[in-house]
Amino acid sequence: MKLNKALLAVSVVMGMSSFAHAADQGHGKVTFHGTIIDAPCSIDANSVDQKIELGSIANVALENGGSSTPTPFQILLKDCSLETAKTVTTSFSGIEGVDGKLGIAGSASGAGIVLTDGDGTKIKLGEPSKGQKLAVGETNATLEFAAYVQGDGASVVPGEFTGVTDFTLSYQ
Repeated sequence: MKLNKALLAVSVVMGMSSFAHAADQGHGKVTFHGTIIDAPCSIDANSVDQKIELGSIANVALENGGSSTPTPFQILLKDCSLETAKTVTTSFSGIEGVDGKLGIAGSASGAGIVLTDGDGTKIKLGEPSKGQKLAVGETNATLEFAAYVQGDGASVVPGEFTGVTDFTLSYQ
């Protein structure tokens, strides 16, 4: 009888600990981060940290300074107040490669990334783009850009690559 009571007590304790353990069926953490800026527009959260896929590019397309097809991308602005600003310029910065192109890192080499504005005009790293007009009366704006890979004129080595640029907006 004492054995049955002891077995019953152990079963109850084990059952309670199993129940307590089963109550946690997953948990996690959410961290919110942002920056308050002194500017006429907010940058849309989807534009702050983008990943633009340039695709698979044949090395023969980049030989002798050849280039890939431009891939468009945008910077979205929201909640704009245009009382003081009518245009915005964008400056891109990053590790500079050959001929002012954005340098690439990874197993590929012999090429760089060229950034252009919406009209196809090349943007030099560290220099502002030409101004893009913000529409009066609109609270949102879309800044148009494109990027393409261009060979450096040297031997292009196939492989994966990344290129990272930061952007800074300036309102006039």
